[in-house]
Formats: sequence, structure tokens, C-alpha cells
Amino acid sequence: MIRVGLVDCDTSHVVQFTMRMNHVDIAEDQWVEGAQVVAAYRGTSEITPEETIDQYVEKLRGFGIEMVGAPEEMLGKVDAVCVESQSGYVHLPRVTPFLKAGIPCFVDKPFACTVEDARAMADLAKANGAALFSSSSLRYALEIVDALQNEAIGPVVGAMAYSPASIHDKNPGLFHYGIHAVEPLYALMGRGCKSVTCTFTEGGEVVTGLWEDGRVASLRGTRAGAHAYGFTVWGEKGVKSSPIDASYIYRELLKRMVRMFETNEAPLDIEETVEIVAFIAAALRSAQQGGAPVALP
Repeated sequence: MIRVGLVDCDTSHVVQFTMRMNHVDIAEDQWVEGAQVVAAYRGTSEITPEETIDQYVEKLRGFGIEMVGAPEEMLGKVDAVCVESQSGYVHLPRVTPFLKAGIPCFVDKPFACTVEDARAMADLAKANGAALFSSSSLRYALEIVDALQNEAIGPVVGAMAYSPASIHDKNPGLFHYGIHAVEPLYALMGRGCKSVTCTFTEGGEVVTGLWEDGRVASLRGTRAGAHAYGFTVWGEKGVKSSPIDASYIYRELLKRMVRMFETNEAPLDIEETVEIVAFIAAALRSAQQGGAPVALP
């Protein structure tokens, strides 16, 4: 059984992930086998109120999770780590001691809020032989997986994804919640975006990306009106549009995560995650420049 440590408890994911891995307070069809959360570090947050963090910690204590005084105290007690801080700016210092120890790590969204931090984490993982993985759970929604396996669609020539996109100054632009549209878009399109344009308003934004092979894809992040998750994918053979049912997205993400903890092999090339950070950073710059095209760094 893989022993998992949680770093920073300022997101509901710490409770939701523990319920599924430790098989507590949740239906059996949500269970994930092979790993259990054994320790957690409370941490602090510039995004989540202290009383909310206290509620998450109380839940974890009720599940029998040991709370430690510093992230490094988990070394020797865990086989894998999930960095759960809501702010992408703190992920590099949080994950560094574990990557240096060669421990496989999952870093929750947003992976980073700068390309420099993303590159540093990827290089640190490679230098120490530690698997490193980051993703929105929407990437592994059953509808996305089914679309990619659907022979009636064929090779993807374009896509559009949508999700809510609330913003926060500690996770600027799409980093805060719009990542839930970016990840499905990349799941469908793959790597290779070279430039983006972003039309931004208080009520939402639309980002269009141009891929190196000439394909075009877009996303819509919503902040006004009704909200939903979904996508349209255009293939060489067919077109499919689908809303996304979020009922099993945590379970599907955790299946990939636990497999990585067991094998030390990430389910997603970390270079794609670095590109996603570059995509969001470029979209933010485009919005600040009135929608001008911005090349990915």
C-alpha cells in the first residue's frame, strides 16, 4: 500500500482525495485502490479563509490522518506526495524537498503561475528521477476519454472547450479556475500551440490557439450567466459535442495518480504541463494587450 502525504490543506481536494483513497464516507463506486493518505501538512493560504482550512483539517483528523508541523516531516513517512496548495506560486518551494528525495509527486492545478517555475519543477524531477504529474481532473472525464477513443471521430483537427473561469489575483487569468477548460482542450489537441489571442471581459473570455501544424482550437471561460463544463471536437471523420459530467472526475484522476505512485511513471508528459502554463501565461498577456496575438515562450 502506497503511503501518501498531503501538502497544504486549502482546497476541498484534500478531503475528496482522502475519501476515495482511504475508502471513507463515500460510495464504493468512487473508491480507488492501492494508496492511502497517512499524513498532511495544514499550511497557510492567501486564497482560502482560515476557517475553511480548519474545516478541512478537522475532516482529515476525523479520518485518522496524522497532521505534521512542516512538509519535510513527512520524509520517511510517505512514499508519494500530493501538493494541494490553491496558489500556483507556492508549488515550487513546496514540492522541492520531495523531488530532491526522489519521491513521485502530484502537484494540483495550477501547476505553476510562471513558465520559469514550471520549468524548474520539471527539471528538478528529471534530475532526481522522480515522477511529476499535474492535471485538472477534467482531463480524465469519461466523455473526454471516450471521444479520444472514438474511431467515428478520427484524428482531431480542432476543438473547443468551456468551463467556469473565476479569477483571483493570486492565480491570475485562467490559472485560477479556467484551467478546467484548458486541460480538456489539451487532452483533445495535444502539444504544439505556438500562439494565442484572448478576448477578455468581466463576464468571460475566449482564447484561440494556433497550433504549429495549422490546427486551431479555442476555449470559453465563463464568469457570468449559466456555467457548465463541456467540449466540441472536430475530427477527420466526425464531430462530437458533449457536456461533461463531473461525478467521477476525481476517481479517474486518482486512478492515474496512484498508478504513477506505484510505477514512478507519470501518465502525462510533464512537457505538456509546462506548455499549458505557457499557454495560460500567453493568454493573460494577450488580454492585457487588448487581444493581440502572443507567442508561447
